[in-house]
Amino acid sequence: MTTSRRLFTTLALAGASLLALGAAQAQPSSYPSKPIRWVVGYPAGGGTDFLARTVGAQLSRQLGQPILVDNRPGAGASIAADNVAHSPADGYTMLSADNGVLVYNPVLYKKLPYSADKDFGTVGMMGRSPLLIVASPQAGLADAKALLAALQRSPGELSIATAGPGSPHHLALELFQREFGVKMLHVPYKGGAPALQDVMGNQVPLMMLDLPSGISAVKAGKVVPLLALSGERIPQLPQLITARELGHPAVEAYTWQGLVLPSATPKEIGARLGTELQKAMADAGVRQKLFDAGWEARPADAADMNRLIDSERKKWQPLIKALGITLD
Repeated sequence: MTTSRRLFTTLALAGASLLALGAAQAQPSSYPSKPIRWVVGYPAGGGTDFLARTVGAQLSRQLGQPILVDNRPGAGASIAADNVAHSPADGYTMLSADNGVLVYNPVLYKKLPYSADKDFGTVGMMGRSPLLIVASPQAGLADAKALLAALQRSPGELSIATAGPGSPHHLALELFQREFGVKMLHVPYKGGAPALQDVMGNQVPLMMLDLPSGISAVKAGKVVPLLALSGERIPQLPQLITARELGHPAVEAYTWQGLVLPSATPKEIGARLGTELQKAMADAGVRQKLFDAGWEARPADAADMNRLIDSERKKWQPLIKALGITLD
């Protein structure tokens, strides 16, 4: 055998060995064999980040591998979604996917760097947080009755802050106005934190708030809860009346979080993660931490998550289109 032929044969065998090794490493039976990256489309320290880190810590203990949270905020979490959609589909990259990524963005943006329909495979639901209307203590509004009376007296004059245009908070506000037949002055911020600061400082009298972002402010009396946009009373605020109780059952709005993988990830890996996620969400310590932070643990499997996504699209996408809301 010539030297060149021997070299070719050696390289071919080496290549075949590497391919075999790679295939063995990718086998679901050996998963996971290295750290997992959990991408979050919002800044560190926020409600979504807290949920990912809390659930991720428990998942890490169950799986025997580190889970590393990678915060990639911006563009309604589209930056994070794009990153995961185009990552290797090997089960080592996953995404906190919310109603923004999977429901709102496809109609808010004319062009997205990812496909909400094609690029992700669902793992399961984790939790949701109710949206509520709160007031500055200086606004002189004690409850929902006072709020509605003020809106009747001064239509379109009361200002209300949200976390930004196209956010769940903004869309909940639009739903509230439509169903209650009232009009408010929308003041969109770049995030919930600066909006909450201005409401506490009485620069803006009202805010549409998600509970994880403001539970400490509510408990400290720095803002006054007026109305819950939830189907049932909020467990952390059982005294707060809901829109349903006022005769408006359609006014139900939450921010919610599920877990997804790149769509080509082996089904066995997705199923394994789904089982482990349900186990993590059933942990009493995890559930208590989420409750204290304003989250409601709502574990559900991939099929139930897909049904939720479908129902949410039917509810919110026509509203966005009817209002002509666009972000590009």
